[in-house]
Amino acid sequence: MCNDAELEKVNPKVNVEYCGVCDYGGHCLALAKTIRQSTPTALVFCKRGRQGSFEVEVNDKLIYSKLQTMALPDYEEVAQVVNDVSQGSEPREIKGQQPINCVIS
Repeated sequence: MCNDAELEKVNPKVNVEYCGVCDYGGHCLALAKTIRQSTPTALVFCKRGRQGSFEVEVNDKLIYSKLQTMALPDYEEVAQVVNDVSQGSEPREIKGQQPINCVIS
């Protein structure tokens, strides 16, 4: 029989707090889809939160904070961390960010 810690490794729990005012709900759904492609057993929860936020926690450990970086995370890197956790690794912070698409006219 598995205990809670063992279940979190097999079924990593990903909590994403996103800014509803900024309309980041779609970004959370896109991240969830990317995570589930590599780790179908992951449990991903999207929750409206603070303004400007896109905070990603894996098994209750913060791995990425838009409030600190002012950018959205690299979805592939987040998915890799979740997959690593599903195989027994500890969650680690990520540094990768979405490219900024600035247009100057």
